[in-house]
Amino acid sequence: MKDTISVLCLVLLVSVLEVAIAKPNSANFIECLHYRTSPNNPVTDAIFTPDNTTTFLSSYLSYTKNKRYSSPNQNLLAIVVAEHVSHVQATVVCAKTNGIQLRTRSGGHDLEALSYISSVPFVILDMHNLRSITIDVSRKKAWVQAGATLGELYVKIKDASKTLAFPAGVCPTVGAGGHISGGGYGNLIRKYGITVDHVVDALLVDVNGKLLNRATMGEDLFWAIRGGGGASFGVILSWKINLVEVPKIMTVFRVNKTLEQGGTDVLYKWQLVSTKFPEDLFIRAWPQVVNGTKHGERTIAVVFYAQFLGRADKLMALLNKNLPGLGLKREDCHEMSWFETTLFWADYPEGTPPSVLLERPTNPGFFKSKSDYVKKPIPKEGFEKLWKKMFEFKHTVWMQMNTYGGVMDRIPANATAYPHRKGNMFKVQYSATWLDASETETTLRLMRELYEVAEPYVSSNPREAFFNYRDIDIGSNPSGETDVDEAKIYGTKYFLGNLKRLMQVKAKYDPENFFKNEQSIPPVRFM
Repeated sequence: MKDTISVLCLVLLVSVLEVAIAKPNSANFIECLHYRTSPNNPVTDAIFTPDNTTTFLSSYLSYTKNKRYSSPNQNLLAIVVAEHVSHVQATVVCAKTNGIQLRTRSGGHDLEALSYISSVPFVILDMHNLRSITIDVSRKKAWVQAGATLGELYVKIKDASKTLAFPAGVCPTVGAGGHISGGGYGNLIRKYGITVDHVVDALLVDVNGKLLNRATMGEDLFWAIRGGGGASFGVILSWKINLVEVPKIMTVFRVNKTLEQGGTDVLYKWQLVSTKFPEDLFIRAWPQVVNGTKHGERTIAVVFYAQFLGRADKLMALLNKNLPGLGLKREDCHEMSWFETTLFWADYPEGTPPSVLLERPTNPGFFKSKSDYVKKPIPKEGFEKLWKKMFEFKHTVWMQMNTYGGVMDRIPANATAYPHRKGNMFKVQYSATWLDASETETTLRLMRELYEVAEPYVSSNPREAFFNYRDIDIGSNPSGETDVDEAKIYGTKYFLGNLKRLMQVKAKYDPENFFKNEQSIPPVRFM
């Protein structure tokens, strides 16, 4: 009888332990946070839980950019808004020891919200308070914390120098952590490449909660986080970047060509010449559905945005010789400083104060994006098929075409984890926005159909995709699993021949696959 009771007690104990493991305990997680942080840097005010609905929801929504995910689900146990490196370290260790998944969010611009949603119990590590930026003009370098926005970085550079810049994106509210680690790009891409081409050091918290820099993490991990995304390998705390030289005066323009004005013809010609221009010139082509001249009529307007590292007269000569159909006029051209171009590209009117780039507005919307790489000219009939599909959208839809060439043709595909280099004419971002949740399914279907229409004209085997334009349609795993075969499907599209090395690095530094999400890199060792 005594032995029977002992066996029953043992079975009961094992059952309790299994339940505890199966259902991660948020109270244990929070207790662990307090234990692992110093009273000098208390974590108390940095923790938000569902117990306080108002502050919890406010914290969640403050950096939730996609309204498709505007309601935190029951799997979100806590949000830790880190204010010190020890908060980051403790969050990693405590989540791991309590069997809780971790999602790291800096700017909240993840297009599929993988930085703040999950279908298994998880916590959000929110980095937006870790936003310090230090500029070293004499060495042309800067340290940028993950939670800083591109707008904040640009203002800091402007305050320090009139001739330094950083080749990153045009959206000022994007967080540096994710933007840089995924291979962020901007209008200096043809002259200076992309963000990861200028990263010289980084601070990263690894799976064991250790703070590592380039020397202590090793070159293989440092290679992986430059274009392979940081979320598969650890938590990026900050980046050390090289700043680049730009002239005091640059030139920008914005010119529209509707279909009725020959927009398709100009766009076709743009394809043929844009990669052959001097690398000082970048021209983005942006076809979008707009209202026509008559009531109820719609058309396509191809908006050509350009940035030239030089004066307007030289730019005019280049365009009138090589793209005369654009009909560029001197009054279209605006000469300004590099910092003023950042306001121009963010669509702020002339005279807007620089401080606008320091704002962090909470204005989420419904949206969906996809991406492609184009290696040979799209025929005019191909464009016309795309326009026909775009007209089926009820709300805003556009295709943003960003030209390659220049220095991108000279950087090897394996120099960083970002592989999409030589051989690309331009990258496409398809995007749609809408106003009401009831329109979501229809819009997502139309986006998939637009993507199908484009298939004959873009890269193939694999059909390449840009990691920072996250697209769950190209392959994904469930939140709590990472099937290697499925990961190879999306991973090959994002990383091409670099995927194998990325999986090896993952196996070395996170063999138990703690840092995972629906499109993370699996740990795979190759013999």
